[in-house]
Amino acid sequence: MEKTHTPYETILHRTCDFRVAYEFYELSRIGKKTTPPQGIRCNFWYEHHDHNHKKNWAFMIWPEFEDQEGNILKSGTVPMTGTARMWIINDEFHAYHQSHIEIGTTGWFKEGSNSIAVCKVISINALQNL
Repeated sequence: MEKTHTPYETILHRTCDFRVAYEFYELSRIGKKTTPPQGIRCNFWYEHHDHNHKKNWAFMIWPEFEDQEGNILKSGTVPMTGTARMWIINDEFHAYHQSHIEIGTTGWFKEGSNSIAVCKVISINALQNL
């Protein structure tokens, strides 16, 4: 039986920090047969004009994938493209990311040093209210 995803909003007792539109790379390129399941805890790296963070320094910012209506997917593998809510896990980095992430920022979902998807920030949520 498939495991049902518990929304991060329930676990973390807050709303997501920002949202992205994402696209996974070709499965053969990232060494997978299917897209990841909901709840994957991949890391996140993003471009910023002052490059204060290094390309190999990924952040614990986890995606939570949505369906086409913007509802959290409860189980199964996620679509190749879509939207995701993003959750900054380390509270100490909220202020840093607040001054670096903006609408239009390009980022990547990372498994180790491998990029598995590219994304673009489409909205700033709780991150704007620190």
